[in-house]
Amino acid sequence: MAAAAGVGTATETAQAPAIRLRGARLAYGTRTVWQGLDLDVAPGEFIAVLGPNGSGKTSLLRMLLGQVAPSAGAVEIAGMPARLGNPHIGYVPQQKSFESGVQLRGVDLVGLGVDGHRWGFGLRDRKRRRRLVAAAVEQVGAAHYADSPLDAMSGGEQQRLRVAQALVGDPRVLLCDEPLLSLDLANQRLVAQLIDHRRRIHGTAVLFVTHEINPILPLVDRVLYLVDGRFRIGTPDEVMTSEVLSELYGTEVDVLRVRDRLVVVGTGDSFDAIGGHA
Repeated sequence: MAAAAGVGTATETAQAPAIRLRGARLAYGTRTVWQGLDLDVAPGEFIAVLGPNGSGKTSLLRMLLGQVAPSAGAVEIAGMPARLGNPHIGYVPQQKSFESGVQLRGVDLVGLGVDGHRWGFGLRDRKRRRRLVAAAVEQVGAAHYADSPLDAMSGGEQQRLRVAQALVGDPRVLLCDEPLLSLDLANQRLVAQLIDHRRRIHGTAVLFVTHEINPILPLVDRVLYLVDGRFRIGTPDEVMTSEVLSELYGTEVDVLRVRDRLVVVGTGDSFDAIGGHA
């Protein structure tokens, strides 16, 4: 079942989409992951991408990054076809601890975000590079520890710097692939708030792949939910219901609201509850 994107807001109408997919299809050999995906993401919009493992969430990000070509349809970033090395994109990966002995400081990690789009740029204009790195570090509140070795930092501190690395190029689009994974609740909220602040102040569009919707539920404008080639796009209240998820999964699914949290029961996925393990 392919669901069309919701009716655009006045902001979406007035501005060209930061991300646009038209009839997008993703297939590996004879297996179609999803098809007929139409999606416009407005500047400053925050969209959560949800669904079980294998539903094509990370592959969607890879397609936008230009690492995977669409099997059909059109995929655009800031009005141009998706491609590798697009300077309009910032990318925040999963949180993974650095091994002991890694000879890299926080500022070095952030600096790689400059060099990734401008090979050798830092060598030619080191003062400007330092200014860009310092500004990005300041944005995420990491200035007091950014000169420390990465292996001496907590997972939350490291993830703040990964967000800074994604922001150092002043991106129009921020792609986040499970950035809250392995973080405690306090750091989940902190990282989510940093990303939300960025999109509200600078109008950066956010596509946020996660299994944990509750830390970002108050921040999300819309949800793209993918299950076995089927999908639904809409506000959390439109998509995160027992009726919609039961239809997507083809089995009875209960969505329970417990205070300000959503609990999903009956999906059969490795996560029995979105936002907390059952």
